[in-house]
Parts: sequence; C-alpha cells; structure tokens
Amino acid sequence: MARRPSPDTTIAERIRDRRRARGWSMSFAASRAGLATSTWSRIERGLMSADNRFVLADIAQALECPITDLVSSAAPPPADRDLVATQANVYAIREALLEADLDERPLVPAPPLAELEREIELVKHLRSRCDYAATGRRLPDLIRGLHAAAHGPDRTEALRLMIVAGDIAAHTCKYTGYPAEGWVGAEWVRRAAEQLGDPVMAGYASFARAHAATGMGAYNRGHSLAARAADELAGHADEDHAAGVLGLLLLTSGHTAHAIRRPAEGDQFYAEAARLAERTGETDTFGQYFGPTNVAFWRVAGEVDGGDPEEAVRIALQTNPAPLPVPIRQAMFYMDGARALARVGRDRDAVRYLVTAERTAPQLVHASPVAKETARGLRDRAGGPQLRALCERMGMPA
Repeated sequence: MARRPSPDTTIAERIRDRRRARGWSMSFAASRAGLATSTWSRIERGLMSADNRFVLADIAQALECPITDLVSSAAPPPADRDLVATQANVYAIREALLEADLDERPLVPAPPLAELEREIELVKHLRSRCDYAATGRRLPDLIRGLHAAAHGPDRTEALRLMIVAGDIAAHTCKYTGYPAEGWVGAEWVRRAAEQLGDPVMAGYASFARAHAATGMGAYNRGHSLAARAADELAGHADEDHAAGVLGLLLLTSGHTAHAIRRPAEGDQFYAEAARLAERTGETDTFGQYFGPTNVAFWRVAGEVDGGDPEEAVRIALQTNPAPLPVPIRQAMFYMDGARALARVGRDRDAVRYLVTAERTAPQLVHASPVAKETARGLRDRAGGPQLRALCERMGMPA
C-alpha cells in the first residue's frame, strides 16, 4: 500500500518553506546538508518521518536557521493541561535565572540551607518522573533562594545546589520546547561552577552545557564541551561522584561524535563508558543514573540516529529497563526504541514502544517533536485505533 503524505507534517512543511524562501533547489539544499536529493525530497513530501535528530540538525545548518525554527510546535496539545502549564512556567524560570546573576545582590532573603536541600531533592524527584508542570512551578523560587544563599555564609553548598538546580531548569526548558532558555539555565550552571572551583562539579556543568547545546542542534559544540571535560575530569577520578560524572561525559561524547559523523570515535567513547559502568554498577549520581543500563539506553539513541537502526533494535530488545526504574530514562529509551523499530518496518512493535513511552512520561512525549514525527509516520503507514488515539492526545488529529 502506497504511503500517503500526512496533512499535518509540520516539520516537512517548514523545511520546504525555508528552502523555497532561500530560492534553493532540493539538490542544492541536500548537498549542503550532506544528504541525497531523494532523501531530502522524501522528507519534504512527508514520505519519510523527520524524526532523526542528527539529520534535522544537518538540515537546519544547511538552511542556515535554528533547529527550533523547524521543529518547535506552535502550541502543546490542548488536552494536555500539565504541558500547557509547564510551558507557561518557562517564562518565570527564565526571569528567575536572569535575576539570579551572581554578580548582583539577591532580591529575596536566603531560606535556611536545609529547606533548600529538601527542595532540591523534591525537584530532582519531579524531574525524574517528567512531571514538568510541578517542576516548573517550584524552580523560580528555588533559583532565587539559592542565589540569595550564595551571598551568605552557606555560599559553598549553595553553589553546589545551584549547579543541580540549573541543570534541572535547563532540562525542563529543553524538553518542553524551549531549548534557548535551556542554554540560559546551563550558563547559570557554568557561572556557579566557576565560582565553586570543584573539578567534579565543573565536569557536571559541562555535561549540562553540552546537552543544552545539542538541544539547539549544536552537536559540534556539545562534543567539544563534553570531550574536553571528560579529559579534564579523568585526572580527578578518585574524588566523590567523579566516576558517575565522567561516565555521563563519555556517553555524551560518544553520542555527539556520531552526530558529527565520527562514528569510530563515538564507538570508542561508548566502549570506554561501558568499561567504566562495569566498575561502578548502577549509580544515581545527581539523579542522572549512570551505569550499564543507561549505557545501553544511550547506545540505542546513538545507533538509531547516527548508526544502524537494526543494531539499535537488537540492543533495545536485549535491554531490560527494570534496573533503571526512572520514568525519564525509561521513556526516552522507549521513544528511541520506537524510532528504531519503525525504521526497520516493525510498525506494531514501534506503536507498542511509543504508547509505553507515553504511559511512562506523557508530558515528555507530548512535547517531543521527534516523537510526534514518529507517530505521524506510523499513522500514515499503519494506522489503527491505538495509534490514532495516541496522535489525538499528541495534538495531531487525523
């Protein structure tokens, strides 16, 4: 059965409109992106799902536009009230980050350090559940409170907590459709790490910045940040939490190396991360959960976007996500697994994975343009009531 173009392939339409506005032919634009003209044509016409993050970054670079111009949704699904609330909170998060400049005096009194520590644990828990609505409500006051504490006697510990809170803010903004605000959060993390002078926290700050950069399609920048930080942190491997942070940096370096078309280098980083994970076992460092299971999750993501989808499927089917019972990581694993399964024509399994991801973390899935593209492609090709209902919940009515 021939696959029909979807009437709402918004990413495809944006790519087409941007190319035409530049007055470029498909073949010229494709050559700039390093793609075959036939591949570009299929993406533009909605015949190929635009759900490969690395390819989307290449297309954005070729068209000389931010990747957000191609992938940002105009609005969240109206039925998802939590996501609507989360996106409304992003403005308040950004304002708090801009106010909480370490060179400026605080505008609020400092809460007790114990209260800030409890609040950090709560937002870490909410972030791990992908409850971005609740996380977004709490972050502005937490950011201002930590800024105030950093100007008092608890400065050192407040700076440490600022790094964790800033990473959560960056993550929340990035994964709800505001990657530029995510970079603001990551830069706030950098300033705190510079003043703290702790090599492990400096490595964690680089991890946050690398991920904020990749959220905007800047994979070269993300790779340089992560790889350099991994080299620097290797000399401090015996310090508390160093192994977990180093593992995160190695995984990020591997992922971004695949994105910039250096797969052999990426595989070396992944292999080094796997060896380290064998020594550390499963960890929960800063709520990031480096360990053997997370290494497998990252390898699925790297293969589906920059390697071999068949290999991504093999790894996904051999991976038991249960040792990492964290909704955010499990949901990302199922979203990546769904993309891999769809690429190799296992549509029913892909739908099952995508529905499982939504059940695990609905706000994350509903806000993801990549997940929407996967669902759209499956709907156009396979259909079915379960998938149509999912598309409705994602704001893509038939």
